[in-house]
Amino acid sequence: MTDSPPILPGATLGVFGGGQLGRMFVHAAQRMGYRVHVYSAHHGSPAGRVADQEHVGRLGDLRSVASFALSVDVATLEFENVPTESIKVAERHTPVRPGSHVLHTTQHRVREKRFLAAAGVPVGPFEPVDSAEMLHAAVEKIGLPAVLKTAQMGYDGKGQRVLQPGADLDAAWEAIGPGDCILEAFVDFSREVSMLVARAPSGELVLYGPIENDHAHHILDVSVLPAPDTSPETAERAAKIATAVAERLDAIGLICVEMFQRPDGSLLVNEIAPRPHNSGHLTIEGCRTSQFEQQVRAVCGLPLGSPESLRPAAMANLLGDQWFASDGSAREPDWIAALHTGAHVHLYGKESARAGRKMGHLTLLSDTPEHARAAVRAARSRI
Repeated sequence: MTDSPPILPGATLGVFGGGQLGRMFVHAAQRMGYRVHVYSAHHGSPAGRVADQEHVGRLGDLRSVASFALSVDVATLEFENVPTESIKVAERHTPVRPGSHVLHTTQHRVREKRFLAAAGVPVGPFEPVDSAEMLHAAVEKIGLPAVLKTAQMGYDGKGQRVLQPGADLDAAWEAIGPGDCILEAFVDFSREVSMLVARAPSGELVLYGPIENDHAHHILDVSVLPAPDTSPETAERAAKIATAVAERLDAIGLICVEMFQRPDGSLLVNEIAPRPHNSGHLTIEGCRTSQFEQQVRAVCGLPLGSPESLRPAAMANLLGDQWFASDGSAREPDWIAALHTGAHVHLYGKESARAGRKMGHLTLLSDTPEHARAAVRAARSRI
């Protein structure tokens, strides 16, 4: 915890990463009276298009990173795959929240799992793997089915392979390795849930969730808040786990703790995202304070806002597939039909659509979580 003075509106905030999370952060920060500079890998990024200034450079270019850090009063992340060394350089010139110590842990799945286990947070069995021989030994300990993942850089199902009994382990290693990997026991879970945690420099902390998440082809498809049929005991357990993770990490800003809920109601942490999360987009319309405004408040040391859920809400991702007809020809989605359903349309300003690429999302509020989920799916089907 720190007693550093708050960074007030009128200051300049920095964001490492130019994607849609940065874009929505920029919108929230500018509405509160801040200027925002974005560090992007290329010109015209979704966040860069709406920022006050877009700084273009390689994330590993330490001189460029230092120049960017000198231009802002505080910086944050919308993308976790920034080299830790770059954030350490930035921290010499401005606060970065969450900091390099958080990235060091969350960027590497083995370090992350070891951190969670040491913190007393429930995780499934895992073993580090960096060779075919270690994979064979890990399978002997954990058994199959299991999931082999790269230790770094994987997302949306990339860099991982499910190993069933009888799998050719050498072929699996050739496909995923070489390099640091992790073998995780396959978890029998009933659903996936996430908790968003905002934490200020003072130690003040607020939580959103649990949020229920449905996936399709390893990509988040629909999220619902509140998670339907969640007992008070499960919600309390999820909140305690997320709080422990944020406090033990000493994370300032916004993080997401993703969990598996097993059939008996117990929870296992899957991973930590040190940034806003796709599952939290529904907070823009669904909560008194959105995850992006909360990120601004936490990073700047302002009082945190209320995470109160105003009405049950559901979010449906819009992937690039929606921009193509069944015969593969390009088409423009029917936004008028979507708006007629009462859905809120969010588009990310990306130049081109492709299958599996996140282009936007729909949010719909309703009287119950179940109805919100059905309604947002129906709205998406109409476009």
